[in-house]
Amino acid sequence: MLVVTGAAGFIASCLVGKLNALGHNDLILVDDFSKIEKDKNFKDKKFSKKIERSEFISWLQTNATDVKCVFHIGARTDTTEFNVAIFNELNLNYTKSLWQICSEKQIPFIYASSAATYGLGEYGYDDDESKLHLLKPLNPYGESKNDFDKWAIQQNLPTGKAGQSPPNWYGLKFFNVYGPNEYHKSRMASVIFHSFNQINASGKVKLFRSHNPKYKDGGQLRDFVYVKDVVDVILFLFEKKPSNGIYNLGSGKARTFLDLALATFNALHKKPDIEFIDTPIDIRDKYQYFTEANMDKLLKAGYTKSFTSLEDGVNDYVTNYLVKHNYC
Repeated sequence: MLVVTGAAGFIASCLVGKLNALGHNDLILVDDFSKIEKDKNFKDKKFSKKIERSEFISWLQTNATDVKCVFHIGARTDTTEFNVAIFNELNLNYTKSLWQICSEKQIPFIYASSAATYGLGEYGYDDDESKLHLLKPLNPYGESKNDFDKWAIQQNLPTGKAGQSPPNWYGLKFFNVYGPNEYHKSRMASVIFHSFNQINASGKVKLFRSHNPKYKDGGQLRDFVYVKDVVDVILFLFEKKPSNGIYNLGSGKARTFLDLALATFNALHKKPDIEFIDTPIDIRDKYQYFTEANMDKLLKAGYTKSFTSLEDGVNDYVTNYLVKHNYC
């Protein structure tokens, strides 16, 4: 059997759907299932059992011999939350517990890290594990992800002690992921999701004005990556088992927010109408003007599939999911 944590959430529920499509139905779904607004993400999925996040560590200790891989996608991802204790519990220590069980029982382990670990990108966006200690995340969420990445690398040092690491393990630094099944994410949903809703409500999109003279309004750059590409990379790592380690997972190509808004209008066959508003003061000094994943490590590991262009990804997301309120 395969385990997917965060299974009621955005990325993990898309992963479950793809696993089903590939014939994997003996799945264990793990999450906090009390949030009924996420139920539709897994309503039509095939699986063997649902397990509450709070009960999963105990379950895994008992049933580890039957588990072929743990896809640990679940996490507290709210970048506006500043209670460090919450992130220590749900992101750092919880993931350490799963790692330790997977190490002892020799279960492959694939977990979600984040591009939030890079902070303002002072040291670039290169998934070089020797630079982890230099990174300066901008919030407790990013810090919790970087803290675990550093801890994982320490466990993987050649100490000669068996059982410190899973046999195959991969930490994935997700960049700006967008796509179906994020209806429940509210403020934390992608800009494409919000743009679609703004266009339907008012006919226009509001973007943050640039407060950096190096960038024009709407010219701020992000590495937007379609969730279907993210799932494909996860399954490549699971199936091909390249070298263990931490990998960037973006498209490898930064695009502007203006590009994103225009692609959304185009998918809806509507004339663009864009209004620029000031970036809120409380996030202005931590606002990222540029992110772009260096994807060389994944490509050298043998990944050959092309990433979906922003225009094609937005068109698929808008026309096949958002307009019809479909799920992946």
